[in-house]
Amino acid sequence: MASQLEHIGNTNKIPLLTPYKMGNFNLSHRVVLAPLTRQRSYGNVPQPHAILYYSQRTSKGGLLITEATGVSDTAQGYPHTPGIWTKEQVEAWKPIVDAVHAKGGVFFCQIWHVGRVSNQGFQPNGQAPISCTDKPLTPQIRANGIDVAEYSTPRRLMTDEIPQLVNDFRLAARNAIDAGFDGVEIHGAHGYIIDQFMKDQVNDRTDQYGGSLENRCRFALEVVEAVANEIGADKLGIRLSPFADYAEAGDSNPKALGLYMAKSLNKYGILYCHMVEPRMKTVWEKCECPHGLVPMRKAFNGTFIAAGGYDREEGNKAVAEDRADLVTYGRWFLANPDLPRRFELDAPLNKYDRSTFYTADPVIGYTDYPFLE
Repeated sequence: MASQLEHIGNTNKIPLLTPYKMGNFNLSHRVVLAPLTRQRSYGNVPQPHAILYYSQRTSKGGLLITEATGVSDTAQGYPHTPGIWTKEQVEAWKPIVDAVHAKGGVFFCQIWHVGRVSNQGFQPNGQAPISCTDKPLTPQIRANGIDVAEYSTPRRLMTDEIPQLVNDFRLAARNAIDAGFDGVEIHGAHGYIIDQFMKDQVNDRTDQYGGSLENRCRFALEVVEAVANEIGADKLGIRLSPFADYAEAGDSNPKALGLYMAKSLNKYGILYCHMVEPRMKTVWEKCECPHGLVPMRKAFNGTFIAAGGYDREEGNKAVAEDRADLVTYGRWFLANPDLPRRFELDAPLNKYDRSTFYTADPVIGYTDYPFLE
């Protein structure tokens, strides 16, 4: 009995496993499933095997964020990624959402447009991908470390086309709520279309969407405003990576960019800001960069979620030192469906197998990672 009481006492001392009130949502712990592209949505439609995948990773009062989900037929840049722009896609998401809710989870849909990180093979009628620029992206080694992705030269959007793109995000958000999601996360990170507008390495526009920091962030904030007006700011988060330079989308002053966005988001009263640590310059590399997000954390009024290569100890420290309210876990959560429980017990973690992250197999490397006995 003593050891059991001791164990309960220990749980209370683990910062990641303390409850947290995020707006209207009562979370029982602070370990969040990161948005993880898994490339198993054949024909851009979520599949029944995703029901098991997401429900395995659900705990009562835990927050999950879906894999990046396309807002339109021009949003695609990878094989087998899901969308939420058609009725069929919305219907396919419903049983997945229901399974997460049945286990008491809180589920947000990450909505996404890749912009120039695409090629004509993924685009309707073989057209050029769209972006803020017509600067092409050089071929990149894919995240699996083996294949090389080739990109088509993008088409620069005309000023009067940008409201249509904003509207695509708005409609996708509405569809997500119709599918039963608790809220939406706008993907504004990692070199995709919103990041392309924000970063001065990419954005070479001369209209009101280019040039100054304010102009480059205009598109991102228009998307935030449109989605907040559509579904409610209390159901909205955004993911940002000001310091990263994925897909050749770097910025000359990332700290100013991060701070400007954190402060500007307060005007819309959104639920959370999910930001990637500056140490994650590239996908797999972690460089030393202590407490990089603290100024953004202090500037933003809502829930602050930190991401970027955290382990159990670092996550606990981030919460204990008030550098983040919640911490997202990607690779570790992918390989350990019961991650919060393992953190609670300080149990050993399953190792992840990177070679199966993006295969199309509905089971292997997807739903076959073992739980603790």
